[in-house]
Amino acid sequence: MAVFRARLLGLIRSGSLYLGLLALFITGSLLSDEFLSIDNQRDVLWQVSSIGIIAVGMTLVILTAGIDLSVGSLLSLCSVVCAMLLMEREWTQASRLAVPCFAIACGALFGWVGLQVLPARRSHRERLLGSLGVGLSALALAAWWGASRVPHGFGVIGVLLLVPPVGLLLGAVSGTIIAKGNLQPFIVTLAMMVSAVGLAKYVAGHGGAVHPIYTGDAAREAVAPLSFESLASNIPVFGTKLIPVPGIFFACIALAAWLLLNKLNVGRYIYAVGGNEEAARYSGINTHRVKVMVYALSGMLSAVAAVLYCAQFTQGKSDAGFTRELDAIAAVVIGGTSLMGGRGGIGGTVVGVFIFGYLGNILNLRGVSSEFQDILKGLIIVVAVLLQEGTLTRWIAGGYGRIVGLFG
Repeated sequence: MAVFRARLLGLIRSGSLYLGLLALFITGSLLSDEFLSIDNQRDVLWQVSSIGIIAVGMTLVILTAGIDLSVGSLLSLCSVVCAMLLMEREWTQASRLAVPCFAIACGALFGWVGLQVLPARRSHRERLLGSLGVGLSALALAAWWGASRVPHGFGVIGVLLLVPPVGLLLGAVSGTIIAKGNLQPFIVTLAMMVSAVGLAKYVAGHGGAVHPIYTGDAAREAVAPLSFESLASNIPVFGTKLIPVPGIFFACIALAAWLLLNKLNVGRYIYAVGGNEEAARYSGINTHRVKVMVYALSGMLSAVAAVLYCAQFTQGKSDAGFTRELDAIAAVVIGGTSLMGGRGGIGGTVVGVFIFGYLGNILNLRGVSSEFQDILKGLIIVVAVLLQEGTLTRWIAGGYGRIVGLFG
């Protein structure tokens, strides 16, 4: 009986997530004829891609036993920055923020690369001076390029280069304060959330004005180039517009994060910090650097989601990311990543994102009110945590054992 109970516990815990997604998919196909249609499946992928991208970054943070409440506010800020970079042809608060962030990020990146590739036979001082020279050169070149593009406006490549560094650097600020100040992630990211909302309203102007995006011939008018619409298009497969571009972004980002966690040393460091930070520090891992990195990546991915938001809704808003952080955390928790850190992964998060997406889609197809949807989603989160911690599986196994005892 004990062996059977242990096997039952393991089976329920390991397979509950995927069985839940399968059960939800079957239920949707039975409840609605539209559920299995290509258009509906494409719409679901559209809906989950933005949250999924943010949830990937949130997974990295939670694996270190942290939390990032600022991702929704960073999305709001970066959506405003993106819209203004596309539409304005002069220096604005958005360009004054984005161009320096881009230059600093380029300088730091190329400085680090320079430090890695310089010959090891050189002294440490020579390598530092060499990497500093490379970094400052890259910073100056990036600042010159960004400043030269302001009077002409930015296109798809421009916003994809300039907007993510804004989120990356603000995320790095949160990570640095958490790591160096030894403060609770909840408090620091809550402060960043409030600050980013205020910054978004300041950059937008007029108390947080909405900045619409119009596309056209950018060479003749102060409008976004037509190519920006490609970020909101669908890629044809066998003659059918099947895969939305945001879905491609989500898949590539999820794959990159999976490779980082499972194939690189830094992935093991992330799990080690979340499992036991003190032991990780004693083993030689730079825990401060790991924390700064995961919060920086989380902020950067929020900025990428902001660019896709602008492409989809053709506007930048200072409240565009309202409650997005809650949806991302819920998807990560449903996906089996422990809020205590050290346990979970990107695969579970992807499944959790689709569980949330399909649940909302089924309820919408059935005409269920948004109020009841929120209640049901809350219950699912509680059940997911009970499954994650093994509490629900112990209840089920214990109940089964008592029933067998009664009839045995």
